[in-house]
Amino acid sequence: MTTPSMYEFLVPTANRMLGNLSTLLDKAAAHAEAKKFDPANLLTARLAPDMYPLTRQVQIACDSAKGAAARLSGAEPPSHPDVEATIAELKARIAKTLDFINSIDPAAFNGSEDRPITLKTPSRELHFSGLDYLRGFVLPNFYFHVTTAYALLRHNGVEIGKLDFLGRP
Repeated sequence: MTTPSMYEFLVPTANRMLGNLSTLLDKAAAHAEAKKFDPANLLTARLAPDMYPLTRQVQIACDSAKGAAARLSGAEPPSHPDVEATIAELKARIAKTLDFINSIDPAAFNGSEDRPITLKTPSRELHFSGLDYLRGFVLPNFYFHVTTAYALLRHNGVEIGKLDFLGRP
C-alpha cells in the first residue's frame, strides 16, 4: 500500500467540498426564489455579530484551497479580489478556484511534505513544513469555512442536510 500524496489529500478534497458548496449555493438561490426574497439577504447572513458573513466564508474557503495548492506545488496563486456580490459570482469564484487547482500537475506536489511554508499574517509569520501546513492549518481552516457556510444557509432556512454537505460519493 502506498501513502497518498499531498496532491491526493488536497485536490480531491477541495474538488468535492467546493463542488458541494457550489451545490449548496444553488439550493440557497432556489430557496430564496421559492420564498420570494432577495438571495442577497443570505450573502450577508452571520451566525454571530463578530463572524464573517456567508460571502466571506466562501471566499476564504476558496482562498484556502488555492493558496495551499500554490504553496505546496510551487505555483503562483492567481489573484481573486473579494468583490462577489451575488450567488452567481460566488459560484464563479468557486469555479475559478477549481480550475486553478486542477490545472496544477500532480507531480508538482512531489516532496512538498518537507517544503518550508511561511505565511505572513498582519501580526506575525507562521512557519510550517508542507505536511504540518496541510494537516494542521489548511484542512482545518478549509473545513471550518465550508462548514460555516453550510451552517449559515441551514440556519436561514435553506432545506439542506448532512448529505448535502458531504455530497454523494
